[in-house]
Amino acid sequence: MIAGDVPEGVLAAVRLAGLDSVDGAFAYEGGEDLDKPGLGHRRRTRLELPDGQGGAHVLYLKRYGRQGVSAALRRWWTHGRRWSAARAEFENIRLARQAGVATMREVVCDEDRCPLGAMRSFVIVTSVPGDALERCFDAYLAGHDADAVAALTARLARMVRSLHRAGYVHRDLYAAHVFLDESAAPGELYLIDLARMFSPRVRKLRWFVKDLAQLKYSMPAAWTAGYWPALLAEYLGGAGDRRRRMWDDMIGRKVESMRRRDARRGRRSEEGKA
Repeated sequence: MIAGDVPEGVLAAVRLAGLDSVDGAFAYEGGEDLDKPGLGHRRRTRLELPDGQGGAHVLYLKRYGRQGVSAALRRWWTHGRRWSAARAEFENIRLARQAGVATMREVVCDEDRCPLGAMRSFVIVTSVPGDALERCFDAYLAGHDADAVAALTARLARMVRSLHRAGYVHRDLYAAHVFLDESAAPGELYLIDLARMFSPRVRKLRWFVKDLAQLKYSMPAAWTAGYWPALLAEYLGGAGDRRRRMWDDMIGRKVESMRRRDARRGRRSEEGKA
């Protein structure tokens, strides 16, 4: 088992629950399962483990079933190391934090030992405060003035810029994966769900554009209309008009591609119901 940089009390609670081994994690039936479409071999569980003082440590357990050799080879190619899915996520959290991105804390991870790579693995992480922009940002826009929204937009741009300047891309940079904590004035942002984060060896610009397009596509239309240019300007850090237009065009084309893709999926879904 690999442990992260968390208080000993958190690790003690994990051990007490039997979540300090692969067999223990996969046998665990407590907590609240968080189902959503497309999880496949993954299982996500919200945990509340006693802290010994009448409260609880809120943690998240992610279990990865055996995926087969081909998936292991893809991870090897992506990360340059023979990591399990859980180990890759565990390390990605560390790397994002080192890049200056606020995120959760990695608690523990472990994996089966299998020479062919078809292994089970699990990772436990801490929660982050606040709520996803996907759920809370419309209310934030309605309840704050333009200066506050502009300041938050600048912080969002700097978060993405920090990740990209360190050489990493998120690959799922949707509003559902950016959390806003309004209790910490003027509002703290956290990036979650780092399982697919990696450092591309080639065509980095393509991956940076894809991240930004996912963010733009998933944010409220009112914010996009009023604040997207400011986010892009802050992200690019003083680039000239020509360079900003080039980036905006590339991101815009990717957003349109995403809209067409989702429209096709919607039509296929309706045809399947007919």
